Amino acid sequence: MAAGDLQAPGLVLGDDVVLGADLVVGPHVVICDETRLGDGCVLEAGAVLGKRPSLAPRSSAAARSGDGPLVIGDGVVVCAGAVVYGGTRLGDRVIVGDQTQVRERAFVGAGTVIGRGSAVDNDVTIGERVRIQSHVYVTAFSLVEDDVFLGPGVVLTNDDTMGRHPPGMPLRGAVLLRACRIGGGAVLCPGVEVGEEAFVAAGAVVTHDVPSRALVMGVPARRVRDVPDRDLLERWR
Repeated sequence: MAAGDLQAPGLVLGDDVVLGADLVVGPHVVICDETRLGDGCVLEAGAVLGKRPSLAPRSSAAARSGDGPLVIGDGVVVCAGAVVYGGTRLGDRVIVGDQTQVRERAFVGAGTVIGRGSAVDNDVTIGERVRIQSHVYVTAFSLVEDDVFLGPGVVLTNDDTMGRHPPGMPLRGAVLLRACRIGGGAVLCPGVEVGEEAFVAAGAVVTHDVPSRALVMGVPARRVRDVPDRDLLERWR
């Protein structure tokens, strides 16, 4: 599709943009330089694609380096007011909810849905068919594998010192393994791993790794039983 074919009031189109076929573009969309859009994408009102980060003076050299193009697969929906940064890759059929932010160098796998007002930080990897509900914070350097569920208001963290660490000290995001489920309002401390098919109850504060198929709850979270066979993902496909 050529830029001239887009009938969108207030559209701002940067340089070196590649547009797929059959796009639907709402009013006042901004498509920044070096954005690559697949076929059949929907960009709702006020969406911003390919934004470059504004970084603090203490940001690492890696964070300051060029982030490359924003690459968006086929059939992606970027909802109203969402911002997706340059250097990010969205797989086919991803949905980015209203007013959501996806930062630089993030990867989001096919079929994943990110709910309204959520934030996916830089250098995050999210697998396929993940369900992220509204107002979730996925902190930098986290790994979220396929078929994970994050309930509303979940918070992942990555810095034990809360900003008082020496320059260059690596941050540790959470690791959420395949098909685990995190209940609404849960908080995961830096570097914790939640195992496959594990279940973290709503409001829990997870301070240690959670074994596969464990069900944990409380503050701090403690194992109370295992996830039964009837609740495994293979029974619900």
